[in-house]
Amino acid sequence: MSQAVTYALREALLLAVLLAAPPTLAVMLTGALMGALQTATQVKDASISSVPKVLAAFAALAAAGPWIGAQTVQFARALLEALPILSRS
Repeated sequence: MSQAVTYALREALLLAVLLAAPPTLAVMLTGALMGALQTATQVKDASISSVPKVLAAFAALAAAGPWIGAQTVQFARALLEALPILSRS
């Protein structure tokens, strides 16, 4: 594999991690908050914390959606513009 292809794959993986960060962080923070709340109230039911986690993930995706879309379009545009260079490699 050429350096250009390796670089494109590395950037794609980095972008995937970056775009997954907002919902992942929201779910992690919500899980920690719900865990603390369940510990304080001594309620040990796993299904109670699942609904707030899903809602937090949806809220994070709704808030970060335009940014995620813009980053994806920017990467796709750069990849399509670099396609002749990548195909020669």
